[in-house]
Amino acid sequence: MLQQFLLVAGAHFLALLSPGPDFFLILRYAIAQGRAQAALACIGITLANALYILLAWWGLMALNSQATLFLSLQWAGCGFLLYMGWQFIRHAGRRPLLGETDTARSAPVGALLAGLGSGLLNPKNGLFYASLFAVLASQGVGWTVQGLYGLWMTLVVLGWDLLVVWLASQPALMRRFGQQLVHIERLAGIMLVLLALAVIASLRPV
Repeated sequence: MLQQFLLVAGAHFLALLSPGPDFFLILRYAIAQGRAQAALACIGITLANALYILLAWWGLMALNSQATLFLSLQWAGCGFLLYMGWQFIRHAGRRPLLGETDTARSAPVGALLAGLGSGLLNPKNGLFYASLFAVLASQGVGWTVQGLYGLWMTLVVLGWDLLVVWLASQPALMRRFGQQLVHIERLAGIMLVLLALAVIASLRPV
């Protein structure tokens, strides 16, 4: 049981380490709007992950990966990734990381909804949880144990995202990060576009 948990937790954490739209959304909120707004975006992202985990846990996504709703979310997510990627490439390095935060802060619900939308429209999230829980079910892992795994992953998502917010508030770290910001954002944009194209290729009928 311990070995299985370590495998599940390790795979999930490695997936979190891969920078995606959620990561850069949190980073930008932390830089432009401050910790409180970024934390709300984190909560929205966590809620989106929790929803995907629940769907996968109940077997709805694992058993119906070709369902219209699931496919629609994947196509919408590809559009979102293409948009995000283009925005990163277009505006790379234009906002200094150590500048003042925006004076016109968005409403708290705006940050929450932005995080929720980012999490729901990120194709990686749905595909990862659907695949993971399908494997767990095929290995005969009990429903209760799967639920505990889901709870663990939800808490880890929130903890990791809040850690990103904290790191983004460290001037010394952000100063080093800012020196390479334009290259990092361009690379992130290219990665998001390539991810979207890869998902589109996998969704197209053979």
